[in-house]
Amino acid sequence: MTRTEVTTESEDSGPSGYAAARLRLLQEKARSGPPRRAALASLTDDWLAALFATATEQTGVRGAALVAVGGYGRGELSPRSDLDLVLLHDGRADAGAIASLADRIWYPVWDLGLALDHSVRTPGEARKTAADDLKVQLGLLDARPVAGDLGLVAAMRTAVLADWRNQAPKRLPALDELCRERAERQGELQFLLEPDLKEARGGLRDATALRAVAASWVADAPREGLTEARRILLDARDALHLTTGRATDRLALQEQDQVATALGLLDADALLRQVYEAARTVSYATDVTWREVNRVLRARSVRPRLRAMLGGGRTAAAERTPLAEGVVEADGEVVLARTARPERDAVLVLRAAAAAAQSGLPISRHVVRRLAVAARPLPVPWPAEAREELVTLLGAGEATIPVWEALEAEGLITRLLPDWERVHCRPQRNPVHTWTVDRHLVEAAVRASSLTRRVGRPDLLLVAALLHDIGKGWPGDHSAAGEVIARDVATRIGFDQHDVGVVATLVRHHLLLVETATRRDLDDPATVRSVATAVGSASTLELLHALTEADALATGPAAWSTWRASLVADLVERVAAVLAGEATADPEPVAPSAEQERLAIEALRTGEPVLALHTRAETPSEDGEPEPIGVELLIGLPDRPGVLPAAAGVLALHRLTVRAADLRAVELPTELGECADVLVLSWRVAAEYGSLPQAARLRADLVRALDGSLDICARLAEREAAYPRRRGVKAPPPRVTVAAAGSRLATVIEVRAQDAPGLLHRIGRALEQSAVRVRSAHVSTLGANAVDAFYVTGTDGEPLSDARATELAREVERALG
Repeated sequence: MTRTEVTTESEDSGPSGYAAARLRLLQEKARSGPPRRAALASLTDDWLAALFATATEQTGVRGAALVAVGGYGRGELSPRSDLDLVLLHDGRADAGAIASLADRIWYPVWDLGLALDHSVRTPGEARKTAADDLKVQLGLLDARPVAGDLGLVAAMRTAVLADWRNQAPKRLPALDELCRERAERQGELQFLLEPDLKEARGGLRDATALRAVAASWVADAPREGLTEARRILLDARDALHLTTGRATDRLALQEQDQVATALGLLDADALLRQVYEAARTVSYATDVTWREVNRVLRARSVRPRLRAMLGGGRTAAAERTPLAEGVVEADGEVVLARTARPERDAVLVLRAAAAAAQSGLPISRHVVRRLAVAARPLPVPWPAEAREELVTLLGAGEATIPVWEALEAEGLITRLLPDWERVHCRPQRNPVHTWTVDRHLVEAAVRASSLTRRVGRPDLLLVAALLHDIGKGWPGDHSAAGEVIARDVATRIGFDQHDVGVVATLVRHHLLLVETATRRDLDDPATVRSVATAVGSASTLELLHALTEADALATGPAAWSTWRASLVADLVERVAAVLAGEATADPEPVAPSAEQERLAIEALRTGEPVLALHTRAETPSEDGEPEPIGVELLIGLPDRPGVLPAAAGVLALHRLTVRAADLRAVELPTELGECADVLVLSWRVAAEYGSLPQAARLRADLVRALDGSLDICARLAEREAAYPRRRGVKAPPPRVTVAAAGSRLATVIEVRAQDAPGLLHRIGRALEQSAVRVRSAHVSTLGANAVDAFYVTGTDGEPLSDARATELAREVERALG
């Protein structure tokens, strides 16, 4: 039979009537989105059913059915979608009759110019092909009868689903790999200026993969928002097909305004923002789902071995490793401790996020959802712990990104930082930019985390990196608008007035260095003076230099180069020279407080350590209970070698994190009329988890550490060996420097390192072993970064020589490395 004969004999099936009805449907303005897709699928079903009925009557074939698979099977027909069809038969009809039946269906479809993906198979052949080809199996999971023997289709569908569930341990990892390979090729839909709505990560293919995972019964995707996200992507594809008249899934720049108009949106930016939101929902669901799939499959593979080891009894409960107060690791995820009370602990959201990022672990979706529902809002301004946890989260490097995305998926970021809403999913039309505005800000913080050893205030660098483009959500100059917003945000999260000013300056001038270095004459003194005036201080210049590099690296490969870096470094050197003209002097010593003086007198009288432990609290909260914002530990004891490492080691043994510390010598008169030095150590500490130890226990261990009966090094080493090593964050190496012109009375050694249990103890031991005297120490923990300054002298009480100071810095750096 010729093609002409097939077409003529099929005219009764109404191809022209179908074409006209299809055209009218696509031109209807009142009906779009899911109703139009459903109507188009129904119209196509009716037409194909009529073709099938006529064809089976003419060929005499029985025991056959026409099956829609893939997108058509799901009823997701876009204007230019392929028709994915399988002609299913029971194998009893003659091969020639089956071929004739297929021709009478396929040719009318081709004659209308519709794209057709077709096959002819028995149920057994369909199952075998699916077993050999993952993509075929995925298509058959959405099989839907259009016409013919419904029992035949139901039997095949049941068998294919059973095969899929039985083969899940092998098939799901293959599907995961397929999705990853596609993402590598196509990129992430939520960041592309010309995204492929179907193939890019977070697109329609991934949404379909989530349906397949759900069909396996191994895991299910988060349902919240997923249906709406899929609808948005399908609507955009429909409008794209109608706008271009082509079967394309790529949302090209020149077509975005027309597509936006077709969808009733303001402009192309509104379109991209809506598409990006949908893609993020799908991407987050994808991450959560595949993590759960891998967890379940891993547990299934381990469980039989555990049963054998345990003699067929019940398997052991998952180990829960403490990470922070109220936060533990369980089964490779960060979850809440059983005693955690998010409704009473406003900092728990940030503490859990920081713990997850620092340990390099995903935060459980169930935990994030519980925190979104139950966590109480932070007071404004934030308590110090909340600000420190935010800085810790930002300083975790690449591990920050998935944790941040998990919080953002449940609306926690905009709850913490309301101004974030304006940059959320905001596209950037400059092709130099790789990311949307919000992701660029997080990427800048990630880049800044590797530069924290270069600056004295890593907390200000990280927060400024997060906020530097926050003004892009407002009209006008984004730097000027961003300065105002950054000032409000920095105040909100609890920085003092000086630090708020620094953050605002960094945001206002985040483009100053690179624009001046590449566009102005650096040999003109006025150029350098103008930058110095804008920056104001050497410490701010140091921060701005690091922020400039982090911003450029986070923008894209075209934004930073060796040439640009050298120009900026040259400008910074010239500006630093101008700023160095400012007079520097030793700060006036701060008089000890009344309690510090009391402790010093008591320590001098008894010759023993004297401790005081105080919990400072804010005003009562709404429920009438005070909010603890820090614990102050004061220690007074007669001056003697080894005090700093001993005290720091005892705190580490008791799992107390040192947030800030100050060590100073107080001179007191003795009964003999002479003067004696008494050391006063002021610590601000927090328990890693659990309750605070009693002051009496701390004192007893400090006495033992000082007399040598408590081997702190050995105890800390034993505890570290007892815990399994986690992946965690790969931090920049420690940096130990000599502060130029730091003091006339002592040599100032600055240590910048990743905060860790026992760090201060190790620094103190290194200084002690180098035979120098610590006159005072000023320790601060800024997020995950320790920034410590030690004022040291030789045994003669004089500052060290330049050569000896440099040697000492190297010795301490080696001890920490």
